[in-house]
Order: sequence, then structure tokens, then C-alpha cells
Amino acid sequence: MQFENFMVYLCRTKIQNTKPASMKNQIFRTVKEWLLDYEFTITLEDEAQRILIIEKESNGIKNMILIISDSILIMEQFLFEIKNPSEQTFRRLLQKNRDIVHGAFVLDSTGKRIIFRDTLPTDHMAQNEVMASINSLGILVGEFTNEMLEMSK
Repeated sequence: MQFENFMVYLCRTKIQNTKPASMKNQIFRTVKEWLLDYEFTITLEDEAQRILIIEKESNGIKNMILIISDSILIMEQFLFEIKNPSEQTFRRLLQKNRDIVHGAFVLDSTGKRIIFRDTLPTDHMAQNEVMASINSLGILVGEFTNEMLEMSK
């Protein structure tokens, strides 16, 4: 599944929104401002769909998708594809999940694509919570890069 198809999948499966448009847009704008405060590059912005794609390669963030619904912020980033799935590989991923402060490894529907995913409720959401979730991925990538590369061979 290519990046564009992955994004379409996320757009189709995102949670439907029920809050007034002005409130939805305010949450979207607030999250966007927070990201800009921390010098993330926004590579795609769709306020109508409330989707942002961000990067900050110095932190290991590349094409992270943020979907801001009325009740939840969903953050996902494709990490790698497992070429030779095995019980040992999946066991190691589950063990590493325990070390991740925010978010987790998840599998896509094929069972071969590894994605980092975290969610936050948008009611009373704070900037430090969003940044902690994103920074968790940066830490994970820094600590687990060699193993992820091995799993993708």
C-alpha cells in the first residue's frame, strides 16, 4: 500500500464528527498552531477533512498523519513493512510496545505494515500531551532503528 492509498484509507475510516463546524475548526487550528510552535513542517493541510501531515526528520517524524475529529486526535506514521513475518518478529514488537511511553506499534490490515499509532481525546487536550505523543515516536525510532531495519529485510 503506497502512502497515498494509506491516506485515503485513513480518510475513509476516520471518526465522523458531530460538533459544530466552528468548534471543529478551532480544535484543528489549535493543533496546527501547536505543531508550528514546535517547528514541525506541515506538508499537507486539509481543514475541511481536518487532516494534517507533518514532518520533522531530526525527530524521526516523516509523513505523520494527524486526523482531528470532534472527540479524538489520531496520530499515525508508517514505519516499515515486515518482509518475513514470524512469531519472533511479532513477539519483539509486542515486547517493545511495553517500552513505548505514548502510542504503540500496530499492524495494518495486511499484517505486514508496521505503523506507530496514538490517540488523544480532544476535550481538554493540552499542547504538552500532543508533543509528548509525537516525541514518543522520535524516541522509539532512535532506540529501535536497527531492529526495525532488520525486521524490514
